[in-house]
Amino acid sequence: MAEDAPSSSSRRLESIRRHLLPRPPSVLSLNPLSAAQAGPNPVIIGGMVLDIHAKPSVAPHPGTTVPGMVKYIGGGVARNIAECMAKLGTQPLIISVVGNDMAGDFLLKYWRSAGLCTDGILQVHDVATPVVSNVFDGSGELIAGIASVQAVETFLTPNWIYQFSRHISTAPLLMLDANLSPQSLQAACKIAYESGVPVLFEPVSVVKSSRIAPIAQHITCTSPNEIELVAMANALSTPGKYNFVKLEQCHNKTEAVDHLFEMLSPAMFFLLEKGIKLLLVTLGLNGVFICCKEHIDIMKDQRMCRMTALSAQLLEKLEGCFPPSALVNLSREGSSRTCVFHLPATTASVISLTGAGDCLVGGVLSSLCGGLDIMQSVAVGIATAKASVESEANIPAIFSAASIADEARKTLLSAKQIWCQ
Repeated sequence: MAEDAPSSSSRRLESIRRHLLPRPPSVLSLNPLSAAQAGPNPVIIGGMVLDIHAKPSVAPHPGTTVPGMVKYIGGGVARNIAECMAKLGTQPLIISVVGNDMAGDFLLKYWRSAGLCTDGILQVHDVATPVVSNVFDGSGELIAGIASVQAVETFLTPNWIYQFSRHISTAPLLMLDANLSPQSLQAACKIAYESGVPVLFEPVSVVKSSRIAPIAQHITCTSPNEIELVAMANALSTPGKYNFVKLEQCHNKTEAVDHLFEMLSPAMFFLLEKGIKLLLVTLGLNGVFICCKEHIDIMKDQRMCRMTALSAQLLEKLEGCFPPSALVNLSREGSSRTCVFHLPATTASVISLTGAGDCLVGGVLSSLCGGLDIMQSVAVGIATAKASVESEANIPAIFSAASIADEARKTLLSAKQIWCQ
């Protein structure tokens, strides 16, 4: 009996551990119409996080608990974007870190369930997996949140990133989220710059968005919201030079968009002067501003674009919706004009807003990798974001190609050029 005691105890502990482990969500499945991408994969570097979502069923009261629902959901900006891209048929390599704990096991099991590559995910012993705890109101708006993501800064070091230099240097694009330390951001940018790989910087938050300052000259594209845009411009200029005042009352969407352009255009134009080629400024219910020079080339080599079943279907549906002859040719040689376009958001039945921005970026990047142009890609991103806000999870269980194509077409047909000179 004495010899059996240790194994019996171990079995009991393992049983308790399995009982306490958060139940994984449904298997991460790729859309049947989205075949795996061949050739070099886009690289995504940043946070892989366990999100804890708490949504009350009655109005919350300070100092006490109220009934509601608590869920464990795969989260993290980089992880969300990578999952979105995978479900749209573009399989990225994610470089991230988790702990050797229940949350880390939860995230890795979910990732492996679709056969996605975990080679870039560092699992560290005696380290807590990054966790974000969010509390929402009844309409899905975030009331409060606490993020514990120190492991990303501590363990996603330049040395770990350099191990994937070959993957980065042959990637069609690289996306970095601002959870990375400044040193790691610079290391990743250096690899990409030396190989001509375009880099997208996702600012994550107002505080972390300032980390763009030392690497701005290497950033091809960034996707801030209004306040992150202003914070980034101030980080590269005199603090407080740029500001944003939210319009409290507006009678229509046109008035709101005009106000937003007036408030944000100085910061947008300044960031273009600092070397950023493309700005995608997310405006929530008011859509997206696209700000860039008239001659712009995002992908380093169009031959690296790998058309999937989804991107082929989208191209067929979106071709000609936004003809350059009617507005401006973004790929025209020899022009230095700065252009700003507005793409509206489409009406959605909101359940949760936490994954919308990440799905927008995931939709844009997947579309660019699939051969769509900038306007088409942003329209697909907006349609993908709509699917996210209508889902309980950060990333919907599955995307409907027909729905995304229809919503993206509506957006393109409503797009407007609001500045070009």
